[in-house]
Amino acid sequence: MLLVVRELRAPQPMLPLSLFTHRLFALTSLIGLLVNIAFYGLIFVFSLYFQRVNGLSPFKTGLAFVPMMGAVLPANLAASRLAERIGAPATIAIGAALSAFGCLMLLGIEPGTVYWKTLPQLVIMGVGLGLLVPPLTSALLGSVEKTRSGIAAGVLNATRQTGSVLGVALFGSLVGQAEAFVTGTHEALIISTGLLLVAAILIWFGTRTTR
Repeated sequence: MLLVVRELRAPQPMLPLSLFTHRLFALTSLIGLLVNIAFYGLIFVFSLYFQRVNGLSPFKTGLAFVPMMGAVLPANLAASRLAERIGAPATIAIGAALSAFGCLMLLGIEPGTVYWKTLPQLVIMGVGLGLLVPPLTSALLGSVEKTRSGIAAGVLNATRQTGSVLGVALFGSLVGQAEAFVTGTHEALIISTGLLLVAAILIWFGTRTTR
């Protein structure tokens, strides 16, 4: 609140709040927040699941995320071509919806679920993330004047980092008790599915109303 008051009064604000009057800028910033709450919150939860519930070592847990993260790079490369064909908003919506589908398919996870049964869903989530991040960044930067692109990039980074912190805090509270860990994991997956679907709906319908 104090930051908002200070920036409104500053002759040369560090964060011009007028940027948020641009609908696309505000939408993409919000989507960056929602996506990171879901993704980084779940990465935190599943790193604990693999170790505390399934008994993997920290090293093997790290390896368990390699396919998911490995799927991000080719999806990043495909995202630009897809965005050229159907537009950035549609590509972002597809990526968010795909990730939501991956979260939904993980709801059957239980103690002792073998890693190979979670692998396809994790890869799907990685592909969704890879599809949505490049067009999200380009859409946000394209919504402001070139002279303010550095500020815009900083805002997106700040909202995404804030989302990461909120996701870990929120989902960490859900799985904090050992006896309710799996139930908390299911709740985290449901919340993530909802957040990602909200992100898809916002970018799809929010940008169509501006045309």
